[in-house]
Formats: sequence, C-alpha cells, structure tokens
Amino acid sequence: MRRTGRRPGTSTTREQIVAAAAASFSSLGYDGTSMRQVAADAGVDPALVRRFFGTKEQLFSAVVTAVFQPGQAVGMLLDGPRGKLGERLTHFVLGLLGDVESPGPLLGLVRSAATNEHAAGQIREFLAQDMLGSLTRKLGVDHPELRAALAAGQLVGLAIARYAVQVDALVSSSPDELARWVAPALQRYLTGRAPQP
Repeated sequence: MRRTGRRPGTSTTREQIVAAAAASFSSLGYDGTSMRQVAADAGVDPALVRRFFGTKEQLFSAVVTAVFQPGQAVGMLLDGPRGKLGERLTHFVLGLLGDVESPGPLLGLVRSAATNEHAAGQIREFLAQDMLGSLTRKLGVDHPELRAALAAGQLVGLAIARYAVQVDALVSSSPDELARWVAPALQRYLTGRAPQP
C-alpha cells in the first residue's frame, strides 16, 4: 500500500515533484501532463502534489520559476559590462535550452506555451514581468516593458526555430556562433537608443 503524507527525514519531495513535472511538460506538453502522472513519476501520492502546488496551473508556474530561477538569473545577467548583456542573455537561454538532440526543460515550457493558452499566459507573464521585465526595470531604460517583450520574442523565436522546427542552419550552428548573431539584436533591444517616431 502506498504511503501518503510527509516522508520521513530531510524532504526533497517538492524538488522531486517539480523535476517530474518539468520532464512531463517537456515530453507530453501542458495538456498531456496530469497531476496523477506527475505524482507517479515522483513516487508520491497525488494528494501530496495537490497539497504542495494546488492546481496544474500552479505546478506549471513552479516549474517555470525552477527552470529560470529569476532572482539568480537577473543578478547574473546584470553582473558584468552593460555592453555585453545581450551576449550573457543569449548564452544563458541557450544553456537552458540545452543540446538540440537532448534539449532541456525550457523547450518543453515553450512548446506548452505554443499549444495551451494558460501556459502561454504563464510564460508571457514570467518573461515580460518576472525576468526580462525585472531586468529592463533594473537597467533604468526607457520603454522597459516593450524592450522586455522584444527580447522575449527574439529568444522564443530562436528556441522554436532551432529546437522545435529544427531549421538546418540554426541546428548546425554552435551556441557561440548563434550568440554572435543574436546577442547584438538583444543588446539593442535592452540598452540601445529607442527609435524616433
């Protein structure tokens, strides 16, 4: 009989559930992921998943936060020359996306956002407000929301084209080569002079 409730000893149960959910969202998408299956993959009772996270929507939000780690990410991105911010951001996101043959959980989140409105709203809110929005506000630049949205569009487009659609030229390019092309565009969005009307 499966035990319910709290496990004895030091608990890493929450992290195990988030890891199982990240794997499920990556392989099955948002709609294909169920709380029951996540619980089974994490080796816990479904009631424990509900107690920690409440709903699938809240679980997805927890996975997004765990993947991006916005507090640490924004600090890391701001730590260094302002003129190299686009380069740091490109490498950070390509690192989260992982190798084309075995992508990391970020691709699953992007795919979920492409097929489910709630997931899209979560990713949109997270990128525009919690991560890139926080970054542009801390930079003190004009139009921080628009700059964050433009950077998000560039990065999501790259993720879809390279990892989901697998455009040949993008797949065959190394992360360093891609960064040399993409980073200047991100740099302009984040710190460049706003175009005149």
